[in-house]
Amino acid sequence: VVRASSAEVAVRMAEALVEGGIDVLEITMTVPGALEAIRELTKNDRVLVGAGTVLDASVAEDCIEAGAQFIVSPGFSVDTVRACNAASIVVAPGALTPTEVIIAFQAGGDVIKIFPCDALGGASYLKSLKAPLPHIPLMPTGGVTLATLADFLNAGAVAVGVGSSLVDPKLSRAQLIERAREFSRIAQGLN
Repeated sequence: VVRASSAEVAVRMAEALVEGGIDVLEITMTVPGALEAIRELTKNDRVLVGAGTVLDASVAEDCIEAGAQFIVSPGFSVDTVRACNAASIVVAPGALTPTEVIIAFQAGGDVIKIFPCDALGGASYLKSLKAPLPHIPLMPTGGVTLATLADFLNAGAVAVGVGSSLVDPKLSRAQLIERAREFSRIAQGLN
């Protein structure tokens, strides 16, 4: 999950992540010039680039037009899900409770973003959700760190959203590349 002060900074950080082995990037709509960053990053066919913090269908459509290959939201908007479904774009609406997860999935969410997962117990909460809902793909976001990544994957996450514990703007390019490599090693060790 790339949050940055500008599109240029987002692209530089994203390129470092790719060099470190991360091949799925979410550029949040909180980045000034996010659509430009998405357009630039989708030129690399080795990377899957999506848009995050998408709060409505209109913004989702703008992101898709810019080349976003998936859409992520911190909450659930049926109109956003419908717009993505109509465009055949993967959508990950946000949910937290079992009821919200079921509603978002039944409405057409492809993967349900569990956010903020750490607020309700992290990996143990995800595991609790998976018990009665094993058929619903869940992507925890919030609290995913080097120390917790394996726990989330072992609890049944199909993917994870990693924010500031990976994409820390205070890190140098070399440090960001190494951090990405550390996350990649942990994820690949569980496959």
